Amino acid sequence: MLYKILYPLKEYVSWLNLMGYISFRSAGAAITALLITFFLGPVIIRALRRHHIGETIRSDGPESHKIKAGTPTMGGLIIHLAVVVPVLLWADISNRYVLMTLFVTVWMAIIGYIDDYLKVVKKMKRGLVARYKLLGQIIIGLIVALFMYLYPSDPALITATSVPFFKNVFLNFGIFYTPFVILYITGFSNAVNLTDGLDGLASGLMALAAFSLLGISYISGRVDFSQYLGIMYLPTTGELTVFLSAMLGGLVGFLWFNSRPAEVFMGDTGSLAYGAALGTVAILLKKEIVFLMIGFVFVLEALSVVLQVGWFRHTKRRFGEGRRLFRMAPLHHHFEELGWPESKVVIRFWILGIFCALMSLATFKIL
Repeated sequence: MLYKILYPLKEYVSWLNLMGYISFRSAGAAITALLITFFLGPVIIRALRRHHIGETIRSDGPESHKIKAGTPTMGGLIIHLAVVVPVLLWADISNRYVLMTLFVTVWMAIIGYIDDYLKVVKKMKRGLVARYKLLGQIIIGLIVALFMYLYPSDPALITATSVPFFKNVFLNFGIFYTPFVILYITGFSNAVNLTDGLDGLASGLMALAAFSLLGISYISGRVDFSQYLGIMYLPTTGELTVFLSAMLGGLVGFLWFNSRPAEVFMGDTGSLAYGAALGTVAILLKKEIVFLMIGFVFVLEALSVVLQVGWFRHTKRRFGEGRRLFRMAPLHHHFEELGWPESKVVIRFWILGIFCALMSLATFKIL
């Protein structure tokens, strides 16, 4: 909005030429997002507390988590305000990539909100029925796949993705591209949701992932940087940098209230939405494989649940009694059961996330 209004005035006010720089508008979006969380965060937390919108702790969870019962949840609303408002202010809202990512975020935010509302307000233990949640994720995956077919950044590589460590090497999914997109977005949406179990864990890891994608989107949208670093040049995708900067600012600001001991939890309202948003950005940037590396902690968390359930069912069929592969799933609970303090689990997972993000840098400038 500001970009559309102010940038054309650069002929009369020279310093408004700054609005043409994505780096300037990205910084503005991040700062605006931080200010929104700092000023509106306490207001929303008090409102959630006043309406008794508090977390219900699962009975089979770690014993130490029972003291968290009643902590305000649905804090994803804070992040949504801190992302949507700066994006509308600072981004070029006519950019298709920005609009698509915003649409995915809002779509999954609504699904997450319904899930939280049913669990917290209506006291329905399971919240939104799993098949309905999955249906919503499949539909948004189909929409993103259709978008990639209708508005390809490179018509020759519609169903392909770049392969890290190799210059100008692509993996073409062909007819399997649409199922891949659906699986990818659904997978990351649920993986982030599963990771959101400890104070500051998911918000910190998502901030790291957003920061990594932020750099990739900026480079991918510049012909000079992309050619120098040997990665695919994708015209106009640089505008995603503004969205990711707002997301980074919103998550860091939310972490102020979500760090241990948490004053508010993100809830499905936030985790489902921004897991899907990150997956969508990776698809738009043709960096799906690289993002598997960046978000490897999310992958581990989801994989631990799949393995736990699969192993339990397998042993129950074979031995008549289900056995656990981990002490508790998702993986962060396994380490809690081993005796690690919650803060240690969070910080060590953050460190692993930083390591994975740094490893992704090794995929640049490879011949």
